[in-house]
Amino acid sequence: MRVKSALFVSALIRRAFALGGFAAVDRKGAEEAGAIFVRLIGRDGRVTLYAPAPQSVAAEQEDAIADDRLFECRLKDAGYDEALALLERECRFDPDLWIVDLELDGIGDLLPVAAGE
Repeated sequence: MRVKSALFVSALIRRAFALGGFAAVDRKGAEEAGAIFVRLIGRDGRVTLYAPAPQSVAAEQEDAIADDRLFECRLKDAGYDEALALLERECRFDPDLWIVDLELDGIGDLLPVAAGE
């Protein structure tokens, strides 16, 4: 059984603060199963955007548990405006999504990222 989106986001924020970073919910989505997008903002202002991995990618992961959330890197070291434009398009497609901002040196093991990312 998959953890509810609200609980996943809450745990993500707690872990980011525990690592000495900053985290905030920029957009609150559906409590139960809203898609979660993570905007990692570096010290230089560059943005790396993580989005839910497609189901086909999740199915290819040998070590992935069927109910785990899996993310893919959608933008890497992009400008803030470029990431914002992509997120606005996603919001028009899915108004129930979450956007979480993290200010950390790196994503580390905070998110399960698809292999090859």
